[in-house]
Amino acid sequence: MGNFFKNLFKKNKDAKIEKPEEENMKNLEDMEEEEFLSDEEIEKLIIEEMDQEDQEIQESNEIKESIEIEKEIVKDIEQEKEEEPGINNEVEENEVETKGSFLKKLKDGLFKTRKNITEKLNSVVNSFKSIDEDLFEELEEILITSDVGVETTMRLLDGVRKRVKEEKVSDPKDVIKLLKDEILKLMTENVEPQKDEYPMIIVVMGVNGVGKTTSVGKIANRYKKAGKKVLIAAADTFRAAAIEQLEVWSNRVGVDIIKHQEGSDPAAIIYDAINAGKSRKTDVILCDTAGRLHNKKNLMEELKKIFRIIDREYPEAHREVYLVLDATTGQNAITQAKVFREAADITGIVLTKLDGTAKGGIVIAIKSELNIPVRLVGVGEKIDDLQEFNAEDFVNALFAE
Repeated sequence: MGNFFKNLFKKNKDAKIEKPEEENMKNLEDMEEEEFLSDEEIEKLIIEEMDQEDQEIQESNEIKESIEIEKEIVKDIEQEKEEEPGINNEVEENEVETKGSFLKKLKDGLFKTRKNITEKLNSVVNSFKSIDEDLFEELEEILITSDVGVETTMRLLDGVRKRVKEEKVSDPKDVIKLLKDEILKLMTENVEPQKDEYPMIIVVMGVNGVGKTTSVGKIANRYKKAGKKVLIAAADTFRAAAIEQLEVWSNRVGVDIIKHQEGSDPAAIIYDAINAGKSRKTDVILCDTAGRLHNKKNLMEELKKIFRIIDREYPEAHREVYLVLDATTGQNAITQAKVFREAADITGIVLTKLDGTAKGGIVIAIKSELNIPVRLVGVGEKIDDLQEFNAEDFVNALFAE
């Protein structure tokens, strides 16, 4: 920038010339021979120079941001490695401990939701001496405001009303037990266990910010620990940070990754990943995808193209399509799911951040309104905090004392 203004100063006809008098005439003659810049040309040069500086600053900031993201991920990785327990040769005992630990995390993670739903429900039933419509109206309000949703709330309470009548229930406190039963019945209705058939290809979708890329890394870890050969396809090419994050995750978990540069065709990456997976005898191919929901039309077309590639190149593979939803968004998660369902047949929900929300009632609404099973649930930041969802465990944790 300094040289630019030196040259500009030299060419500017209004520049002051502080030289001895005998040299002034000669300098003025020289200046007359020089080609002066017009105001428009000067302004143009200044703008170009400023644009160049802005671009350099932007590139520098992007590099710094990328470095900071990687530092945070590496820091998290190192911290978790320090906290991870040693290998236990007693496999069954270790599995029991892991399940017990996760159940405790699930119970602790649902604290806000439990306070928002269960404690309020108990408070209401304790204030009534008999079961009537006033009681049901108050229960309805609590469930709806806890993101269970209107449709799901009506369905649950209709089931409770029916049992109250059939079983001649009179104590309001017993309504809580009936409601718990209805929720569990809804959550387990028409839910088939996921088929673990190999080779398998899992397409992971979700809007930016829900924890999609991190979930891909954690799912890769689950299959790797189960002894499966895993390959990650970094097909979220809209964000350079997503590719970088997956590289860190692939190194950490110890699995291969197929990636192209930012802005590449996602379908081409899926194509390369399928070919690589076949040649390497891979059990599971995990495909990260873009989440630009604000650009709905392009996103839907991009996803449809990816599925056409899978249909054509890998028809023999068992396919799962996961949608990652953020539990803290409440009913907005239902809206997101309906949009993504236009582009794909979603086979399972990965629900993240359940430990940080009072809106855990959304788990019930997802099953009821979308009829899509929740397959995995996240209750923490650690690599093992994404676990298989169990409806009975969830309901028990929700109504825990």
